[in-house]
Amino acid sequence: MHIMTGSFWLLSFTLIIMAKAENKALSTVLESTNQFSSSLFQAVVKDHSGNLIMSPLSVDIVLAMTAYGAQGETENQFRNLLHLPSSDNLAKSGYQTLIDNLNDVKENKLLLANKVFVGKNFGIKPIFKDLTKDYFRSATQVINFAKSMEAANIINTWVEQNTNNLIKDLITVGDLNEMTTLVLVNAVYFKGQWKNKFNPDYTKDMPFHVNKDTIKNVPTMYKQGKYKYGELSNLNAKFIVIPYKGDELNMIIILPNEIDGLSEVEKKLQNIRLSDILNQGYEQEIQLYLPKFKVESEIHFNSILQKMGLIDAFTSHANFSGISDENIQINKVIQKAYIEVNEEGSEAAAATGAIF
Repeated sequence: MHIMTGSFWLLSFTLIIMAKAENKALSTVLESTNQFSSSLFQAVVKDHSGNLIMSPLSVDIVLAMTAYGAQGETENQFRNLLHLPSSDNLAKSGYQTLIDNLNDVKENKLLLANKVFVGKNFGIKPIFKDLTKDYFRSATQVINFAKSMEAANIINTWVEQNTNNLIKDLITVGDLNEMTTLVLVNAVYFKGQWKNKFNPDYTKDMPFHVNKDTIKNVPTMYKQGKYKYGELSNLNAKFIVIPYKGDELNMIIILPNEIDGLSEVEKKLQNIRLSDILNQGYEQEIQLYLPKFKVESEIHFNSILQKMGLIDAFTSHANFSGISDENIQINKVIQKAYIEVNEEGSEAAAATGAIF
């Protein structure tokens, strides 16, 4: 059976479910993050065309940190957006376990880091600093946002250090000024080897269907072996699970049954649960043709999140009294992401910043 000769949807390390959610807190947060991820993907693709790489998990973690500093209607909007459970203790413990588990992957390199950058005159509440430290493993650093170039360099250097230098210039000088109070940042980096590597000698240019009317020749890898494979009838698509070394992590690829079916998959993606994918299908002998590729993206989330119901946080009606007694609001949410897939495996990184 041949797989992967047309446009496909990649569910990379950003949406990986840890194979065994061994406690209720972790499984609850995983369910919430996967629901948010599907909704975010669907919202983003409406405003983007062409290749796209995004880490919903990175966005989720930045917004979750922010959510636990929100109160009133602002908090309600965060809870609805992120599908947060009613029990704060359960959710916080779940995020703590998720972050610790991701940073404890043995066979491949997976690093997730958070940082709170605080303006030197901003009155951040100790309880918020403790919350981000204890549950999100985030350190806090005081910087002078009035010196915008110096402040941007400090933040961007931290991002580069935590993404193997793949993500650069997340924050621009124009993003910061003397009115900036707070920047919350998440960085995630992944480098994994395939459990069964592709032989470079078999890689050759092959036709790839960008859409119904456009075909391009792209370097395409080949591997014959046993992979978990199945049909997703509600998406009119099929999927394949490609394991990384150690069997802790997988890459999931969804391939539309129709050459021009990618938009249909995108529209219905919210209807599929990744846990269902991993629990269905069966191993069979596959002749796998997978394009080599490298994709970089930059996404500005303000309008996307507002359309998804997070409205007050970006206005003067924002209530972040759990962070500070000062009146603050989010000015910008941005992410840069990168992924490269080749015969050896995958390397990917993403960084998300929320600027107040």
